[in-house]
Formats: sequence, C-alpha cells, structure tokens
Amino acid sequence: MYLLTARDLLAFPSGDNATDTVFSGIHFNLTTLNFWNYTYYSNQTISNGSWCFLVDSPYTPKGLLTNGTFINSTWCYLATQPTGARGNAGVGFAAAFALVLVFVLMNLRRHGRLYLPAEKRFYPIGRRWQWYWGIFVCATALVGLFTGIDVERYRVLELPIVLNVFFWFLMQMGTMALVWESVRHWGSWKERQFIDPNPFVLQENDRRGMFEFWLPLFFYLWLWLNFFLIVPRNWGNIELQRDSDQIVEFAIPTATDGRFKAAAFCLLVCWLTQMTSLWHSIRHYEPRNRGLFNRVIGFLGYIPFRFVLMMPLALAVVAYQALSAWDFRLSPLNAKTSLLAMYLGGYAPTLLILIIHVIAGFLRPNEDRKLIRQRRERGQEIDRELGLVQKPAWWRRLNGDPQGGSMRDRIMRNVQEVGGGRPTARHVERLAAQRAAQAESDAANANIEMNEMHRTNGIRGAANAAPPAYTPPPYTPTPYGGKSDQRRSERTMEMAAGLLFPGTAPEAGASVASPRGRMDSPSQPSQRPGTSERSHSTASGVSTSGPPQQIRSMLDV
Repeated sequence: MYLLTARDLLAFPSGDNATDTVFSGIHFNLTTLNFWNYTYYSNQTISNGSWCFLVDSPYTPKGLLTNGTFINSTWCYLATQPTGARGNAGVGFAAAFALVLVFVLMNLRRHGRLYLPAEKRFYPIGRRWQWYWGIFVCATALVGLFTGIDVERYRVLELPIVLNVFFWFLMQMGTMALVWESVRHWGSWKERQFIDPNPFVLQENDRRGMFEFWLPLFFYLWLWLNFFLIVPRNWGNIELQRDSDQIVEFAIPTATDGRFKAAAFCLLVCWLTQMTSLWHSIRHYEPRNRGLFNRVIGFLGYIPFRFVLMMPLALAVVAYQALSAWDFRLSPLNAKTSLLAMYLGGYAPTLLILIIHVIAGFLRPNEDRKLIRQRRERGQEIDRELGLVQKPAWWRRLNGDPQGGSMRDRIMRNVQEVGGGRPTARHVERLAAQRAAQAESDAANANIEMNEMHRTNGIRGAANAAPPAYTPPPYTPTPYGGKSDQRRSERTMEMAAGLLFPGTAPEAGASVASPRGRMDSPSQPSQRPGTSERSHSTASGVSTSGPPQQIRSMLDV
C-alpha cells in the first residue's frame, strides 16, 4: 500500500499510579483526560476531536485543569516543524518566478507603449493581455509556492495544502490564457500588417472576421468551465490526510472525482482552440501552398519558433492536470506526493513557457515602431518607382525650411515672423521703417532716366495728348500716435497688409481716414457712395449725385 500512515493511536504513558500519566516529565491526571475524551497519537499530539495540542518537548503543556483546559499549551495547527524537501524546492522555484516577473514587467513596458494613434480595429490592450496574464501567472505561482512551505511544517495537515493546490490550479489556468493571448495577438499582428497598405482589403464582418470574433469567446468559455469545475468545492476534505482512514475515505475520492477529470478535458479543449487559432492565422495572412503535403510543411514553417516550444509545454500542463485527476500518488493534492512529478510536471512547464515568452519579447521590437519602419520602406519604394528623390535631412536645416514638428509648431513659427498682440504693431512699425529707409536709399542711388517726349503739332494736339503715366512713390505707412484703439488696430492691419502683400498697398495720396473708399486721383470724383447707405444707382459708373436711370421696359434691365 502506497499510503503513509500519518499517525496511530497509542496508549497514554504510565505514571506513578493508575490515574497518572507523564509527558516530558510533567504529570497529568489520566482520569480527567479520559473524561474529556482525549486520545494520544503517535505524532506526539493529543486530541478529543475538537481540540488538539502538542505534548512533546518543548511544546508540552504545564498543567491540566479539571475542566479539561491545558495550561501553556501549543495548538497543533501551527508551523512548528522544520522545512522539508517540498518547501525547499518551492523556495527555489519561487525565486525563479520572481525573477521572471521582473522581465515580464519590462516587456509590458516595451511592447505596451504607443508610438502611433490607437485604432479602433486594434486596441492597445490586445497586445498587453499576454503580459497581464504573465503577471497573473507569476503572482499565483509565488503565493502557491510560499504557502507550500508550511505543508510539511504543520504537525497536523490543515490550510497550507489547500492554499498550495488552489493557487496551483489558478496558475495553470493563467498559463493557458497566456499562451492563448500570445497566439491570438500574433494573428492580430499579422492582420494589422496585412491591411496596413490597404485598410479595405479585408472586411471586419466577413466570415474570417466573425470567426476571429467568436473564437476568443469560445476559448474563455471552456477556460471558465475549468475554473468553475475546480474552485467552487469543499476543500476541507483535502485537509483530511492525518491518518490512513481519512485519506481513503475523504482525500482520495475528493482529489479524483469527476469534476477534476472534466476540468482537465476543458483544458484540453482550450489547447485545441489555440492550435485552431494558429492554423487560422497562417491560412489567411501567410502565402498559401498547393497540395496537402506542401500545406503541412508550410504550416510548420510559418509557425513562429516560440510557439514551436510553447505549444508542447502547454500540452504538458494539460497532461499533468489530467494525470493528477486519475492518480492520487502523483497529484499535488497529496501531502506525500512525488516531488519530482509535482515540480517537473506542475511547475517546470509553466516556468519554461514564461522564460521563452520573455526572451521572445526582448528579441521582437515594438509593433508600432516596426509598423512605422514598414511604412517608411513602402514610401521609399514608391518614390523610387515614381523617380522621386527625397532631400536629405540636412537640406532643410541648411536652407531654413524646417518641416519637423506638429501643425502647432508650424503655426508658431509663422506667428513669430510677424509677432502677436501689441508687440505685433511694434514689429510691423519697425519693419515698415526699415522698408522705407531701404526705399529711400534705393531711390537716392538709382539713375534717373527721362521719359520719351513726343512732338505735337500745336496747342490742340498738345491738349489731346495722353498725359504721362503716373508712378506713385512707394507706400510708407506712418505709425499711429493717437489714443483710439480701433484706429490703431486699423492702421496695424493696413501696415501688415502692405508688408505681406506689397502689390496691393494703397497709394500715397490715399486718405487713411476713409476706409470705405479711396480716390483714384485728386481730379477724379469717387464712384462709390461716401456713406454707409446703399446706392440707388443701377450702374456702377454713375455718381450718386446724377439723375436716376429711367427704366422703360424689361429689355432695359
């Protein structure tokens, strides 16, 4: 029989007389112990079914009262024993999981950062879920391994064995979810690269898109079934491994019941779903091969190397959970289980999956950065096909044509050329003064050439001759020195318009005080009304002082 006896019934040690017993040199009343139904066990404990105390040195009680109360007693359910092989191995695995947790957090920062605007079709949390599950797996492994230290330190088995296996089951669920999110996101990343040149090449609501929509729900359905088949149960029967009768009657039937076996089947369905997702992504986002044999070879060739290692390890996780549901000797629920089977089949595959996942994360670049590089390469290829040559970066800096920065930066550069607020007026006035000084300097240094003179036949011909073209001097606005803010604003706008658009500057003889119209020449009357009222004339060339036009028929309109 493979079961080890945890404790046996023993007779009380003989004392000075028939009503006396001795534990570690301390005498106790045997009549009182029998009256309160205390029993002595081979693991140096006495218990009456409700209370349990240690009686070996140095935990021996100092006395016993007639009401059955021990003086200075030690409760059985305390960690009083030294750490065993199960706890020592657990500490080593816990240190490894803690180290992996640091690298998981580094990868979360590395791959979770955004360098492109978030897209509705590809949410940023999709790439982070695999690292979130990695954190969950490390956390559950650490809690389960550290609580497993006390499994052997308790004289009488109790809560630590339950916590150890409870978090072990959660760790296995998280491991399957981690592998699933890795496979699913790899397919999503292949789709993102596939549609990046043309977002309309694949529809979201076609058969492929709907399959990708329902497949995660199908996976998590079976994963949650595994959770509900394992977690909600009476875990107290697992603690009943204190003697052979309890193990046979309570522990073994509970650890190998139908719910644990069905939970292992649910985990197998999850693994098959992962393989289906891998096949679906390769089928739709990788080049297709002809023939069954070539398709199998192509499928194996397109699988990333990390999945070649992770998928068999995930299958090992499923296999050990199924093995523990059929064989109690190799199950982690057994306090005296085989440690080689427990750590090699229960913790080593999960740790190796995390290590492979972390190393692959460090070898892969951030997806946004890789997508930016692919877009730049496609743009350069298109430019080469069109015969376009991009100027180097130093060209713009050398020629004062900075193109970097956002639209806000470009607007700020344009505003700085003119100024803003009251400094705008001072800047415009300073530029106007500089331009006027430059115009005067050019006029003083320029050679004056007379216009061609035509001879006339007489006074009549001279009167009919066309006057020479009048060239007004360059417009030089004068700064406004008054107190009117409105007039100062109008003058500033006029100066700015003259600087930005020199060809539309007003002539020298124009009146600044009349913004609604200006005289074309001193001798020509204005053709526009001088007030803000509308003119009643139907012709633009008729003065408002002339007689109104008489309309005689509709043909004149």
